[in-house]
Amino acid sequence: MRQIDHFLVGGAPAASRFSDIMDPNNGGMQGRVALGDKAVLDQAVAAAQAAQPAWAAMNPQRRSRVMFDFKALIEKHMDELAHLLSAEHGKVIADSKGDIQRGLEVVEFCCEIGRAHV
Repeated sequence: MRQIDHFLVGGAPAASRFSDIMDPNNGGMQGRVALGDKAVLDQAVAAAQAAQPAWAAMNPQRRSRVMFDFKALIEKHMDELAHLLSAEHGKVIADSKGDIQRGLEVVEFCCEIGRAHV
């Protein structure tokens, strides 16, 4: 059975509480997800605050390249992501791919923002 833990830089604190992930197609349990607490939130905020200065200091073209790499990873793993989304929401694969495509449009916008003339 699949277990979804928190993913944080430096590792997440061990979870003490979990919630079942139900399969909306058959009502059965398909996994467990770790529930966050104040310690997980504090660690996530601290990691974001530590990363922000370096990201802000990076030139816009480099940030854009990072977003293009992110976009390429989403495209490469589209089928896998669609199956995960379908399993968690009871959608057909085509609907899940459409949702992911709409998310890609947001990523594409972020890729180009560094080139915008404001």
